[in-house]
Amino acid sequence: MPTLLLLRHARSTANVDGVLAGRSPGVGLDERGTEQAAALPARLAALAPAAVVSSPLERCRETLKPLLAARPELPVHVDERLSECDYGEWTGAKLAELAQDPLMATVQQHPSAAGFPGGETLRAMQARAVAAVREWNATVAAAHGPEALYVMCSHGDVIKSVVADALGMHLDLFQRIAVGPASVTAVRYTPLRPFLLRLGDTGRLDDLAPPPAAAAPEREPDGEPDAEAAAEASAAEVGGGAGAG
Repeated sequence: MPTLLLLRHARSTANVDGVLAGRSPGVGLDERGTEQAAALPARLAALAPAAVVSSPLERCRETLKPLLAARPELPVHVDERLSECDYGEWTGAKLAELAQDPLMATVQQHPSAAGFPGGETLRAMQARAVAAVREWNATVAAAHGPEALYVMCSHGDVIKSVVADALGMHLDLFQRIAVGPASVTAVRYTPLRPFLLRLGDTGRLDDLAPPPAAAAPEREPDGEPDAEAAAEASAAEVGGGAGAG
């Protein structure tokens, strides 16, 4: 299965203003965010993404613009399931004011029970995002092979919920995860388990490049991976391994 680079959009005007932007239109990057986006091609220079998948929101599209300008051959897909959580009536409000709302305690301490008035639940957000990841994993692997790597640009809470799923964590623990603007979180999916390779990385990602001659797990006649080969491909490095060369 492929390696997924979860890219959080670069810093937005709403981030700076302390506003919960949600799905508000017209929220773009601020000056620092524009600089972060401009640095993205160099950070991914050693990698060869097979595709880019993005939230439809403006701040994600602006974040990807320099990367796509540097690599015009990259196919780009927009997936509504990667959009920001629908915060409903909270959308556009100041976070300082929302902190006084009793619902905020639930969002912080028991997010699996949190539903935003006029919006969606955090459980629903996670379910749609994880479904999107699983489907894109299969699509990318089928088109480009199991060692392919692709970029998915989305939002903080969405990315945190995908990471929680990859780690086998309950959604109630996802507030323990932090991913800053323009950070990359890398997850390598295998037949038996995902591996979290990076969390909130804001530097270069050269050593995430796949080995040049990696073989796919052998498959049974019914198309399913051979159990022994799948187990080998999914094995963790006991003791931590030597890392990339």
